[in-house]
Amino acid sequence: MMIREAAMAGRFYAADPEQCRAEIARCLAQASGRPAGEVDAERPERVIGAIVPHAGWVCSGAVAARVFEAVRAARSPEVVVIFGAIHVRHGPRATIFASGAWETPLGLAHIDERLASRLHGQTGLLEVDPHAHEGEHSIEVEVPFIQQLMPGARIVPIMVPPGEHAAMLGGAVGRACRAFQADVLFVASTDLTHYGPRFGFAPRGVGPAGVAWARDVNDRRMIDAIRAMREDAVVSESKANQNACGAGAVAATIAACKAFGATKAALLEHTTSFDVLRSLEPAADDSVGYAGMLIG
Repeated sequence: MMIREAAMAGRFYAADPEQCRAEIARCLAQASGRPAGEVDAERPERVIGAIVPHAGWVCSGAVAARVFEAVRAARSPEVVVIFGAIHVRHGPRATIFASGAWETPLGLAHIDERLASRLHGQTGLLEVDPHAHEGEHSIEVEVPFIQQLMPGARIVPIMVPPGEHAAMLGGAVGRACRAFQADVLFVASTDLTHYGPRFGFAPRGVGPAGVAWARDVNDRRMIDAIRAMREDAVVSESKANQNACGAGAVAATIAACKAFGATKAALLEHTTSFDVLRSLEPAADDSVGYAGMLIG
């Protein structure tokens, strides 16, 4: 059996099983104990998909926990199709990890091999390449949350380039899942604007005014495109304004959810690494945006 070993345990989240569980508990407590900011009061009646961030848990874990806890309160999907952002060398086609399991400190998260095989065969848009996933963090950091909050759920990891075929892929995956009558949750793993000297992107200057613009203006452009369910717009929006590293994953997720009848997206929380870390360390000039959203 092909096992994808954890690459980010001990870096983005705890490597020890008990510490990992404790860290998830802390993320859940932080999510329930802090305000979510200017969010949508009305949530979808059905939860078909979600948008979650993928940074180290100290920065984005509470946002991810808020989303996964909201999903758990609504339903218990049998399988989670995770569309991931890409930060490693990768070809132009989306790649699926189609068999075996992913190992985390919490054990093995098994691939839904029947569904993965069906998606590969029916869509014609996926390349089976487990090795493409080896060093990528965007999907991995979500898996322990799924293991802890949705025990027994199988996964289908898909890395999606931010190209013109992302929405087409998502629609094809959604239709195939629906035809297969899969009890599925679609998840897009993405962060928002990467702002500041570290990222070579500071069009509004360095310092608090710039990171505030990144949060309140640039991030919101992407959030509004997701709210509007514009899978046809998120990739071009990201290319124009550098406000999502996983725009392909987002486009695919919206399109997949639409295949199941989704019509709306609601914002659960929006924050940034600057906002999270400024209570822990001196103010920095860099910032990454995080949004947690539900689609239904």
